[in-house]
Amino acid sequence: MRRVVCTEFGGPERLTTQEGPDPDPGPGEVLVAVEAAGVSFVDGLIVAGRYQIRPPLPFVPGSAVAGRVAALGPGVEGPAVGTPVAAAVMGFGGFASHVLVPAAEVVAVPDGVEAAVAASTMESYCTMVYAVTHRVAIAAGERVVVLGAGGGIGLAAVDVAHSLGARVVGVASSQEKRAAATAAGAEAVIGYDDLKDGIRTATEGGADVVIDPVGGAAAESALRALRAGGRFCVVGFASGEIPRLPANVVLLRNRTVIGVDWGDWSRETAGPAANAALLGDVLGRVGRGELHPPAPATAPLDEAGAVLTAYAERRVTGKYVLVP
Repeated sequence: MRRVVCTEFGGPERLTTQEGPDPDPGPGEVLVAVEAAGVSFVDGLIVAGRYQIRPPLPFVPGSAVAGRVAALGPGVEGPAVGTPVAAAVMGFGGFASHVLVPAAEVVAVPDGVEAAVAASTMESYCTMVYAVTHRVAIAAGERVVVLGAGGGIGLAAVDVAHSLGARVVGVASSQEKRAAATAAGAEAVIGYDDLKDGIRTATEGGADVVIDPVGGAAAESALRALRAGGRFCVVGFASGEIPRLPANVVLLRNRTVIGVDWGDWSRETAGPAANAALLGDVLGRVGRGELHPPAPATAPLDEAGAVLTAYAERRVTGKYVLVP
């Protein structure tokens, strides 16, 4: 097998690619031959040691894989060898040609869904489907504003909100990213200049819901652009700056701030079985054409560091997968 290894926390340029024997699945495990490993902005934070989870060194980054069943461990009856599957790898290890996964956490990939799409949708779409099924209700016709609308989470938010009948406004930093948000279902797109007034104009008075995976200075402007009873969803801080939201602005007009942490829910609150069910729901919606994730860009394992650098520098539109 080939795998990307982090031996010390720091810049992604320190990652190395190593080779070794394929692992054998133990009792209750499935060996997945990885065809695509999803890459996210968070992977770069983990490699840098700047995330709330710090794996013991050395470790293999990556938490989302899709491929085919290569072998079954003792006591495992299925899925059969050769079955297309996807899995959230809770203990990391996804940036590799092969990965061991508990059988209960493996989800069959529906016909017509390519491995690259399955792997790239896992973190972003699971986050957003979790958000709208567990954290915030979005009704048809509501005005939903998505910050960072050209990134992986942002495009998923646009797609999911659009699928619910919302009127979506995408906020993105470049014409390329705004075009991607439009393709995903945004009926209007704007930049970050004069953001509060821009949102109020685009939403005809104010947003019902803001989805914010960016943080930074844009967060307060978007919060102030909520209409009465509006909901502000904190998803992440891709800008690198955690905002300090003014409580008086939350109080005024009965606004609500909602945390959306799919990762904690999947690891701690609900557990792997519930997360596998959520992933199955997401892939089912993709397979039925209810959600429309764009095909990701691809790169070989050896370029994992370069891809993580591109994420950190906010040069990525959409998503990347590593192809072993």
